[in-house]
Amino acid sequence: MKRQPKKQPETSDRLVVASNRKARYDYEIVESHEAGIVLVGSEVKSIFFGKAGLHDSYVKLEKGELWAINIYIDPYEASSYFKIESRRPRKLLMHRKEIDRLRSKTQEKGYTIVPLLLYFHHGKAKLEIGLARGKRQYDRREQIADREMRREKERGDKL
Repeated sequence: MKRQPKKQPETSDRLVVASNRKARYDYEIVESHEAGIVLVGSEVKSIFFGKAGLHDSYVKLEKGELWAINIYIDPYEASSYFKIESRRPRKLLMHRKEIDRLRSKTQEKGYTIVPLLLYFHHGKAKLEIGLARGKRQYDRREQIADREMRREKERGDKL
């Protein structure tokens, strides 16, 4: 039986396929944008069946275009015509003003663009990208300590 992704309860019109949880741990997400992604037909089917991953992927600006690098999409086994590489660069589709704004922000020190979510929105595959700033080690430790304090407080309230 083929695995189909579940609809997320907080987003009724989005069908989330893959998320990059490590990006939220390693980076502070300043803002996020929705981008279309150029895919081959067999890639769309493979994504729909949940065979995609955003681990170790990033977004690169090249000649005024956005490219998603190192996104893993498993080749669709029933495809006979297109045999594609699983980690090929994929072009992202955004408005020119948004791309120019991201370009100016990434030229500032410490900013980068990372993919956050891969999902379907009204039948089209979309990629949520985030303008991010790297976290320092002490920021991560602080975040972990805050999370532990919240858990302990919740445990104390239940008893």
